[in-house]
Amino acid sequence: MWKVRTAAIPAGSGGRRRVVAVARIPRPVVQEVVPGSPAWEVGIRPGDKLMAINGRPVRDILDYQFLQAEGELELTVERPGQGRFTLWVEKDPDEDLGVDFGGKATFDGVYTCHNKCIFCFVHQQPRGLRPTLNLMDDDYRLSFLHGNFITLTDLPEEHWQRIIEQRLSPLYISVHTTDDDLRALIMGTEAARGIMAKLWRLAESGIRFHTQMVVMSGINDGEVLDRSIADLLTLGPEALLSIAVVPVGLTRYREKLYPLRTYTPEEARQMLARLEAWHRRLIPEWGFPVVYPSDEWYLLAGREVPPASFYGNFDQLENGVGMVRLFLDELKQVGRRLPDRLPEPRRVTVVTGVLARGVLQRAVDRLSQVEGLQVDLLAVENEFYGPTVTVAGLLTGRDMLMALAEKEDLGDLVILPAVAFRDGDGRSLDNYTLPMIQEKLGGVAVAIAGSPLELAELATGGRLKPRGRRRPRARRELRFTPGAAEPGYYGFTSPFGDKKTR
Repeated sequence: MWKVRTAAIPAGSGGRRRVVAVARIPRPVVQEVVPGSPAWEVGIRPGDKLMAINGRPVRDILDYQFLQAEGELELTVERPGQGRFTLWVEKDPDEDLGVDFGGKATFDGVYTCHNKCIFCFVHQQPRGLRPTLNLMDDDYRLSFLHGNFITLTDLPEEHWQRIIEQRLSPLYISVHTTDDDLRALIMGTEAARGIMAKLWRLAESGIRFHTQMVVMSGINDGEVLDRSIADLLTLGPEALLSIAVVPVGLTRYREKLYPLRTYTPEEARQMLARLEAWHRRLIPEWGFPVVYPSDEWYLLAGREVPPASFYGNFDQLENGVGMVRLFLDELKQVGRRLPDRLPEPRRVTVVTGVLARGVLQRAVDRLSQVEGLQVDLLAVENEFYGPTVTVAGLLTGRDMLMALAEKEDLGDLVILPAVAFRDGDGRSLDNYTLPMIQEKLGGVAVAIAGSPLELAELATGGRLKPRGRRRPRARRELRFTPGAAEPGYYGFTSPFGDKKTR
């Protein structure tokens, strides 16, 4: 997208202004500078803009990391009131320049999606929601940094070159199907054709990738899905890291949209039989799991989720693959730390979406074994998006309030799903905050929990037993809630804030 701006000419140029057309306007504003770092030593300060390194623009955090990994740097800096000037730095190539951009991933905006997917969740939302809920990113940088899925439908050649030059691997790619005609139909654009050729280009350039397929009944499932999986497997284990299969998510707002329907429990069981057959077959052939059903298939089918070994490295956790298993495994660990009894009676109400009711019931049953602790589970039906949307992450504050208002005794504390509230300002989809909800509930204490540990801490009033001595081991730093977001749009916490994968 081209923008036009007027740019100031530095002192000595006659003071005139000129109009400059740029594809995107990078705004790499420095928020902090590490004292004693190379950047500090040459005089860079918060508020400066690091416009270029060695003559190349700094469009995002990837450019910064890639370009500053040299021993000699020429920095183009723009300072309010002083215009642009140049600084020179000599440092060890492995030493960081020492500049922080406040956790911002991109400085020139986000590349957005121009596809017209027949299942797109954004197109199934009512008007009037906050603008960020309608953002459809298709940005390869966020794919590499955050695990957001991209489609490769309209990736310019310069971006292909950058992916290869900067070795942006692995990427996360939405395939949906390898049939060109069908993919063009599903994604609403002729640019969707040729996905296998694009994937081969990445593979031959040494770029690895995870893939996903959002499947729709009678469209890209069944034998079509089998052919797509078989096609992807030809890319080999050096390039293809995983294939996640996710059911389509539908809301009540589908007027004039392509006719789609949700899967039935029996169809979910049939899908699991198909995908688990691929999973079993490929482990001995590839040496690691490749094909993964998302958790929703198991919840819809009423099946127990597989053990942790089924999920390998949990590479598609943020896509709802293995999230329930991690929740249940952490629940077992937390259960060992629960007290035998509480010093005084305590009652709490735990809120979740319909999809995760069975999983959360297991947590509630374990907590209720503590003498003096009564835990009630309230599964809230989604009135806003409709009954086909059953995940906790898309519950509105109003729907939760309406369900809570119908309950006679909420107890001492109401625990809401953390994933239903945005990090940063703590607002729900419809802009409710915890204080607002607490006020409307007549002053009953309200809190949020995003993991079994947080749930247990809140339910027991912070009376968990101390952790036992265990051998330290590497672990993921994450907060997870089963049924966290709409299938195909799973929320997760990242260094740059909450995101939704597509």
